[in-house]
This record gives sequence, structure tokens and C-alpha cells, in this order.
Amino acid sequence: MIPYPQLGEIGSAAVQLILVVGFMVVARGFMDPKRNLHRSVLLGISALLALRYIWWRATQTLAPPGLTLDVAASWSLFALEALTMIGSLSAFLILSRTKARSEEADEHANLSAEEAPLVAILIATYNEDRDILERTIVGAKFLRHHNKMVIVCDDNRRDWLRDLCEAHDVRYMRRPDNEGQKAGNINHALDRLAEEERQPEYVAILDADFVPHRGFISRTLALFHDPAVGLVQTPQHYFNPDPIQQNFGLKSSYPDEQRFFFDQMQPSRDGWGIAFCCGTSSICRWSALREIGGFNTESVTEDFMLTLALQNAGWKTVYLTEPLTEGLAPEGLKEYVTQRARWCLGLMQIARSSLGPFAKSNLRLRDRWSVIDSIFYWTTTFTFRIAAICYPLLYWYFNITVVNAGLSDVLSYFGVYYLWSLMALNMLSRGMVVPLLNDVSQLIAAIPITRAAFTGLLQPYGHPFSVTAKGGDRSRVVIQWRIMAPFLVMFFLTLGGLLIGIIWDRFAYFDAGDGKWVILFWTIYNLFVLAMTCRACVELPRREIHVADEPEHTTFESDGVEYWLWITSLTMDTVRVRGVTFPERTYGMLTIDQISGPIACYVIAKTRDGARLQLLPNEAQREELLVRLHAEGDEPGVSHVHAGALLRDLYGRFLPKYSSED
Repeated sequence: MIPYPQLGEIGSAAVQLILVVGFMVVARGFMDPKRNLHRSVLLGISALLALRYIWWRATQTLAPPGLTLDVAASWSLFALEALTMIGSLSAFLILSRTKARSEEADEHANLSAEEAPLVAILIATYNEDRDILERTIVGAKFLRHHNKMVIVCDDNRRDWLRDLCEAHDVRYMRRPDNEGQKAGNINHALDRLAEEERQPEYVAILDADFVPHRGFISRTLALFHDPAVGLVQTPQHYFNPDPIQQNFGLKSSYPDEQRFFFDQMQPSRDGWGIAFCCGTSSICRWSALREIGGFNTESVTEDFMLTLALQNAGWKTVYLTEPLTEGLAPEGLKEYVTQRARWCLGLMQIARSSLGPFAKSNLRLRDRWSVIDSIFYWTTTFTFRIAAICYPLLYWYFNITVVNAGLSDVLSYFGVYYLWSLMALNMLSRGMVVPLLNDVSQLIAAIPITRAAFTGLLQPYGHPFSVTAKGGDRSRVVIQWRIMAPFLVMFFLTLGGLLIGIIWDRFAYFDAGDGKWVILFWTIYNLFVLAMTCRACVELPRREIHVADEPEHTTFESDGVEYWLWITSLTMDTVRVRGVTFPERTYGMLTIDQISGPIACYVIAKTRDGARLQLLPNEAQREELLVRLHAEGDEPGVSHVHAGALLRDLYGRFLPKYSSED
């Protein structure tokens, strides 16, 4: 049976953990996450605790040298953990600085109409639906910057898209082949523009599913006051929940998986001068693009490659942390996994490219570090996540001890490091690092990402370009069995190992001693992670694409009678009102703020306190609705964790609940 640990050693470790929590609680009163000195202190301590932990692991927890399975397991896990720790130390160093450029943009944003440069807005598209493209086209048309040309770059040669562009009075370009994928598509448009009598001074890049806010061009152009700036990147925000938010019901309490990167990591990279292009939502100087020959096609992540090409030529890449575009997050789990595996493969291709960290080039040391940091992230983070699930099984099934340590030491070394770093990162990021959910978001894509990482390093080229699918039927529950299967198997293996170790008496001779408590906690934690990962593979229906949910007054006129109502939710197709109930099929005219003239509509469903209406806008009103929902206002979605709401939503998702629907 598992022995009880000595209370004195546990008490000492508990005091250390209490001191960490106490200091962090006090630190919140005077630590300013925007000050680089304060960030450096917090993360510098994290780095020291990380080094203390890894030294303890190296000197006190490994199996004695010898030709045994214990040595192979113990030392291989430590090697992977040490490599992962190098990546963490690099991330701590990057995050120790941050840079905000909004005041700089304010200072240089006042361009007159005569001074406004010509901007070409390139919308790269391959297989997106009409509704998705129309949103982006309309958003680009309604940008406040008037001296612009909107160009749809169609890499799938669709006649209906050509007609749509003509109807919206924007330019349409297609090419005879798909060589170079997205980068080749953009380069084709750049070459055609270079042949024209007047070239643009700047080029903005938008993915087909990203709608620019009306100030996107004017705000980003302000940062080009520095003649050395070649590219300005802005964050990507999403008006729909990503698969983790959607499948756990967290769209109003937990940020999307990319928020930490765009809101924390990119501003920190900008503080070091190594912010990089993320494809969409960026704008480049025309002369810089022509100097480097357009987009490099050596990698399927052409955006990061563009950054390195610009930096290699002496241009700066900067970042403006403002919500200036919004688009579609991957709507399904397969798309989510495919997208991240492609990012990983592209980074490995960059590592082996002419602009890799060890290639002969003009890249600065910090630019090379930027790539190395990303290599460590993709090759170690997800591999270690898989290892953390698998290695405890070696103890339960084969009596192989991978970490020879007692509970008190683990709490003192690992616990103190982990708790300090977790609280420090959450202090800097407004609570974005939630342990279990963070583990799930990494584990769910860990297998294809790990495969892409090492395949890309060994054989970087010859892989097909995987486009992230958008649209499609999302109206029913779908269980992603192929994604779930390995996690389901690991769950039952972990559960079986735990039952064997606790119940089956003949395994009582296992000699891990006090370390059994470590394995026990590790195993139970893994069971929670695996259960949640399997639950995330059950995809729930998506009802709305975008909802504006600030209540507002409205009037509804039907049969000559005018009713005063409240709008409680608004989409492109439907609106929900409260105040008066109406029979189904009641027709009328609804007034909506920022929309010219009343919109024809009819009641499609009665609700407890009102009705849901089907909107029938004309073409002009439809454009105005698109602008209002996607191109106006603040950032969509959730920008930080709402702890109370998060716990409530998780409780509601995992435990039975009863709710009344409309």
C-alpha cells in the first residue's frame, strides 16, 4: 500500500508554497505588468526557480547509470524536460519586455486626404463560401481610408466570385495555376500591380475570412512614420468561439487559444524588435516588398518567412496591439488541428531554409534567436505533453521509476517553480493561463504537431499545403472519433494502471517509496486532462456566426401599429426582441441603429418575453449590417478569464443541468 509521507517535510514544502502565494498577493498591489522592470523581476525569479528545479532533477532524481530500463526511462524524460525548460527560459526572457504603440499611432495618425497614400488591400482566397468573402469585401470597401484599391486574389478561378467582385465594384484577379500556394497567389497580384502606371505605396494583406475594422488602415499607416519600418502587424481577433471554447461552452468566460500569443507574446516580441508577420491583418511598405522580391515560398508559413526576409534586408517589423480586424477561428476540431500542424511544419521548413537560424545571412542575433525560440516551442512543448501522459504508465505496468523523488521534494522544487510561474504569467496576462484547459488545448493537437515537427526537420519539403476549411454545416453534434481515439485509449490505460497499483496486492512490492504519492497525483491529474480532452472531441452545434448583444431600443411597426421594444441579440439574419410577444408569421418593419431605413422582417418564433424575427434587408441594408456587426466597435469575444463564470460554465458542461430555451 502507499505509505503516508512524513508530516514535517510536507509541512516545510507547504510553507514555501504559502509564501509564494502570499508574496504574489502582495505583489499585485504594486507590480505594474506594463513596466519592463517589474516584468523582469517576476520572470527573472521564474527563471531562477526553473534552474533550481532542473538542477535538482539532474542531481537527485535520476536513476543510477547502468544498462537498465529505469535508466532509459528516467534519463529520456529528463532530457525532454530539460529541452522544454530551455524553451520556457527563452519565453520568460521574451516576456520580460513589452511594447505598446497606441500612443505612437495617435501621435502620427492625422493624415489629410491629400497626404493619404494609395493602399492596395489584397484579399487572398482559395475555397471560402460566398458569405465569408462578402463580409471581408464589404469591410474592406467601408474602410475610412479612401485612397485604396480592394483586390480579391482568387486562387480557385471561380466565376461566381468574379461576378460578386463586379457587383461590389472591387477588383478581381486570378492566375492559371496554384504554384507557391498563398504566397504565390499574393506574389501574382504584386507582379500585376508592378506593371501598372501607378503602384500603391502600401499593401495590406487580409485572409478571406478576416474583416477589417474601419480604422485598420489609418491606424497602421501611422507607424510608418519611421522610414525603416517595413511591416506593421496587428492582432487577430475572432467573432466565433474556437473549438475549445465552443465544446466546453466557454465563449463568454474564457479567451480563445490565440489570445495569449497576440495580446502578450507579440507585444513582448515587439519590445525586442522581433515581432513577426502573422499573414492576415498586416500591412507592408510597397518598396520593402519589391526589394525582397515579394513573399518567399520556401515555407508554408509565408508570413514568418516574410518577416525574416524583411529583417534580413534591414527593415523593421513592428506590432500594434489594437483590435483592428476580426475573423473566423477554426470552426471544427479537425480544422483547428490541421492549422496548427501546418504552422509547425512551416516553422520547421524555415529552420532548414536559406533564412534559418544557422544559415549565412544578414539576420541579427535576435532574429535568429526568434526562430530558435519557435523551434523549441514546436518541438518540445507538445512532445513533452504526450510524454507527461505516457511515462507514469511505466511505473504502474512495469515497475519503472522515472522520477525518483518524494512528495515533499517535488512540492519544494517543482511546486514552488510551477506555482510562482503560473501566478506570474497570470499577473502579466490577466489570468489567461488556466492549467487544465491549457493542457487540453496543447494535448489535443500534440500528436499531429509532433509528427509535423520531426517530419519537417528531417524532410522539410514535398508536403501538401493544408488549407483551413471554413464554413460548412455546423448544426449537429459531431464526435471526432479519430482525434479522440488515442486519448480514450490512454485514459483507460491510465485508469487501469491506477487501479492495479492501488488494489492489486501483489504490486505492493513496488519500491518507489514516498515517490508513490508523486506518481499517484501525476496519474490522477492525467485522468482529468485526458477526460477533458476526450470531452473536447465532442463538437457541439454552432447556432450563430456573430451576435451583437448590447441591448438597444427599437421600434417595430406592424399593421399600422408601432411598438417600442428592446433588441437583445442581432445577427445578419435574425434579431431577438423583448417587450411584446407576437404571433408567428407577423410581418412588419424594424428600425435598427446605423441601418438606413426600416428593415422588412417577420416573426419566426415566440420567446418568453418577445420574439425572434427573420430579417429581410435589401442590398444596401445588408452591407450596413455587415459593417455594423464586423467593422465597427471594440474587439469581439473575451479578452481575459472571468474566473467565476469559467467555473460556472465548466460545471454546467460536465454536470447535468436543466435550462429553459426559447
